[in-house]
Amino acid sequence: MSRICSKRLRIVLGILFVIFFSQIVLYAILPENNKTTPKTIINNELCVTPYCFKAAKYLIEGIDETVDPCVDFNQFGCGTYIKNNRIPDDSTTTDFLQTQLSDNIVDILTSLPPNDTNEPKAIINARNLYHSCINEQYIEDEGISLILSLINNEFGGWPIRQNSSDDSTFDISNLLLKVRKYQNNIVFGIGTSVDDTNSTEYVLTIGQGDLGLGEREYYMSESKITVAYRRYMFDLASILSNDTSTIEQDVNDIYEFEKQIGKCYRTTGEQQQRPNARIRTTVGKLRQQLNTTFDFTKYLTSAYASANVTLMDSDIVIVEGMDYLYNVSSIIEQVSPRILQNYVIWRFMMHIIDTLPKRFRTIRDNFEHVFHGTTDEQARTAICGSFVNEHMGFAISKLYIKKYFDDNIRNQVFEMVTNIIKAFIDMLENSTWMDSMSKNKAIEKALAIDVQIGYPDYLASDNVTQLEMQYADYVFGSSFMNNTLKLLQIKAKEEFQLLRKHVDRKAWDYSPPTTVNAWYGPSKNQITIPAGILQMPFFHKDAPKYLNYGGIGVVIAHEIAHGFDDSGRQFDKDGNKIPWWTDETVEKFIERKTCIVDQYNNFTVPNLNINANGDKTQNEDIADNIALRVAFYAYQKSIQANPNADKRLPGLSKYSPTQMFFINYAHIWCEKMTDSSARGRVESNDHSLGQFRVNGPTSNSVESDRAFNCKPGQGNSRVKKCTMW
Repeated sequence: MSRICSKRLRIVLGILFVIFFSQIVLYAILPENNKTTPKTIINNELCVTPYCFKAAKYLIEGIDETVDPCVDFNQFGCGTYIKNNRIPDDSTTTDFLQTQLSDNIVDILTSLPPNDTNEPKAIINARNLYHSCINEQYIEDEGISLILSLINNEFGGWPIRQNSSDDSTFDISNLLLKVRKYQNNIVFGIGTSVDDTNSTEYVLTIGQGDLGLGEREYYMSESKITVAYRRYMFDLASILSNDTSTIEQDVNDIYEFEKQIGKCYRTTGEQQQRPNARIRTTVGKLRQQLNTTFDFTKYLTSAYASANVTLMDSDIVIVEGMDYLYNVSSIIEQVSPRILQNYVIWRFMMHIIDTLPKRFRTIRDNFEHVFHGTTDEQARTAICGSFVNEHMGFAISKLYIKKYFDDNIRNQVFEMVTNIIKAFIDMLENSTWMDSMSKNKAIEKALAIDVQIGYPDYLASDNVTQLEMQYADYVFGSSFMNNTLKLLQIKAKEEFQLLRKHVDRKAWDYSPPTTVNAWYGPSKNQITIPAGILQMPFFHKDAPKYLNYGGIGVVIAHEIAHGFDDSGRQFDKDGNKIPWWTDETVEKFIERKTCIVDQYNNFTVPNLNINANGDKTQNEDIADNIALRVAFYAYQKSIQANPNADKRLPGLSKYSPTQMFFINYAHIWCEKMTDSSARGRVESNDHSLGQFRVNGPTSNSVESDRAFNCKPGQGNSRVKKCTMW
């Protein structure tokens, strides 16, 4: 017995020595910084679980202690990460998680089920779709005959491939209808969406289509991107043609036409600021309300008829961007049939080029390298896994949650959501700028938020009826090209057929659980936190609360805040777009949001000498600023009963739990990107760059100042704080 006790004692002492030694070594990695070292450390007990060592490692690899957090919090929290990461590998935290998720999806799709398992047909067809995508030899052998046959026999040919074309029978409406069957919204966009004023029903929508370069700004001046875009067209047409003599002129004509359309294009934010550009009418009155040379009534009716949906005169139509529809209809009238035909087929080819042999995809990759400023290429397995996940993600998710997701996580996250909503309501109650009526309605809306965490319940059930019904038409063979064309037709029909269904306000949204993201749906007043994002550094079931609240807690609060940003505030608790704040409260809200817009407009992007676009990103910036404050208060409330329960991380015990909350917040937005990508983000994305997502909210945070002993006016700490609540 004494030998056993002695042995146990040696083991215990050995463990204590390892812990003590590892603490000394890891602590030594970080040079002393008086600014960030609290003078009094209440609890130095270390967390020595495998998770805590991993968390300490990724945070230490991010922090740059040569930078004062009061001067530049992003550089302090992410400086070493930025210095040591390659572009484009794992250029953001979410990119890293996406790579990990992609690997898991590929593993799921390639792993054979046990011999005694009868897999649902939906999962079998997801595997079939994936294997057809990675079968490069089959894709090469099949060639492009199927696509060329479709273009020639159904779409009327692609004039850029030949010198002459027959314009006598050309009808732009018929051509757009034919490509719309394959889920293309070229020139004009039509579809089905939830009714703004009756969130239980669907309505028809008409608006602008999408652009080849995505955003209007790219067409405003000549750049290496516009040159590469035309080269993309030229090279693709050349590889399909025996006569290249007219291709250059055709390419220039195509680009100039799209440039004219681009000048009429409006971002979502711009459309929201121009309410008169939107009308609500019916199919029967549409021709009178939208009196253009292009027959939108016929176009809409014919498109839905292709999905066996007969429109009635009483069906409601929401028309977005009236000026765009009028202007582009006029442009179309003045452009030759050859240019229109060339343009529409070019855009169709852009959408399906990933189904073509490698020599075609290489042409696309050459353009992407210029557009994003990178040279690396994704593995085909990852591309195919993402493709299947995008279109059959719920089938994949059934396997993912079983293999990779701990179901107890849902309970932990739901508790966090409850705490965060309560903290937000406390802020609403304490606000001094909202009148009592608006405040009470805002509290009612916060309490009414529907919460979806992890995955929809039916995916964990042994009953696969709902999953099978969801993917009943998704039956795939060995041809990736055939499979893709079939898939696009199914998706187009599904969207049109929604019109005759009722909105299930408690149902999971369209993106699958295997998504590294989170979102808020204003029409359902619903937040969704999918399984894909419930990974470190956002969340871990064994993490100290300061990390989880500084990670996924901020994300949860961000999505809740979207219900109260400049767009979300226009929808009531039932998801209906009706006025529910008094004019006085709205006026005070606008004053507060203007502070944030002006702040972000003054941020300068390093190396580019361009300013951020606070008008474009205002809703995301508002949500970020609300989220950091709400998540912090929710964290504080969660530890009130036991403030010293959270142990410190090895090598980081010099930082208080409060400081670690903000450090992990910075880490989740760490990013490194090329100048081209940064410019593209500023010009096209509703989210600010990562450095502004860190410095913006922390500079407005009194709590961050207090944690790091910052004085207002000291670099990152604003004297005039921009706060919403």
